[in-house]
Amino acid sequence: MATKKSPAKKTAAKKSLGAKKSAPKKAAARAAPTKKAVAKKAVAKKAPAPKKVASVKKAAPGKKAAPVKKAEPKKAAAVKKTLATKAPVKKAVAVKEAPAPKPPPEKKAPEPKAPRKKATSKYSVGDKVVHPQHGAATIQRKVKQSFAGVTQDYYVLDISTESLTVMIPVDRVDSVVRSVISKTASKNVLASLKGEPQEAGANWSRWYKVLTEKMFSGDIFQVAEVVRDLSFSQQTKGISPALKRMLSKARMTLISELAFSLETDEEDATVRLDRALPKIENPLAPVV
Repeated sequence: MATKKSPAKKTAAKKSLGAKKSAPKKAAARAAPTKKAVAKKAVAKKAPAPKKVASVKKAAPGKKAAPVKKAEPKKAAAVKKTLATKAPVKKAVAVKEAPAPKPPPEKKAPEPKAPRKKATSKYSVGDKVVHPQHGAATIQRKVKQSFAGVTQDYYVLDISTESLTVMIPVDRVDSVVRSVISKTASKNVLASLKGEPQEAGANWSRWYKVLTEKMFSGDIFQVAEVVRDLSFSQQTKGISPALKRMLSKARMTLISELAFSLETDEEDATVRLDRALPKIENPLAPVV
């Protein structure tokens, strides 16, 4: 049979249960302050004194971290600072004194130009002369002409064998033209035509050059030799068209001067020339 507990026992039992329940709460309450203290101590230990350390940046993922520069020793830094603070010593440069400016040159007054001498010549208007390239000519008139800004006096020559006029400065005419030969010289020229003619030979080009030089020499005796040699070659062997033209030019030059010298016309001078040339038997072509 069940025995009933007394009320005193019941109250004791309730007290023991309440004590058991409150015991863990008190233990927790006691343990709590110790944890806080530990946390405070840990925080105090973690906060070290600030030191000057070069900040190192964390490299982003995928990139290599830059190398950390080591702090230079104090002595080396101090030496660099002293070197940097010292100003560089400038070398003394010798300054050259500028030369004294030269005075401007004095302008000289232009010298007065000497009056130009009047051009003179031993020839005058109306005289008969011989041009070395064109033959006998007559000084028709004197004119004043300007060429390239220079005004000069000129003689106008009328060439007797050609429809041509030539202008020569008066101060140069003496060195260009010559006087007509005398009557005695004309007789000597006609006598020279009877001399032995010279032929071309093997060197034809050399002979042609010699004849051309004689034509433009201005010497009437050399022109007479051209007439003699080409007339002989034309009647014996024949000559080229170029030599025929040279022969015709030489005859006209010789005839024109002979006419001036002998004071006759060109027809009479031509007859005298043909008589003076040597006669050739059985000529190939007549002299023209």
